[in-house]
Amino acid sequence: MKEQIVEKMAILVTSAFGLVAALAWNDAIKKIFEQYYPNRGEGISAQIVYAVIVTVIAVFAAVLVGRAAGKEKEKSS
Repeated sequence: MKEQIVEKMAILVTSAFGLVAALAWNDAIKKIFEQYYPNRGEGISAQIVYAVIVTVIAVFAAVLVGRAAGKEKEKSS
């Protein structure tokens, strides 16, 4: 039982730090977007472009992490 609690706590703490990192990246990407498109920082089209950029980055990161995890799993097998 104690092992399960420690495992769940580790997952929760890791998730919390992941959320904080995601929010930090969100702010950084917004600032970069505003720097290169200062007059287009508002409006629905800017929001859509921003959402597409963030989605592409998220998918790319997920693929990289998935590949790395797959390689580690193969090594341990």
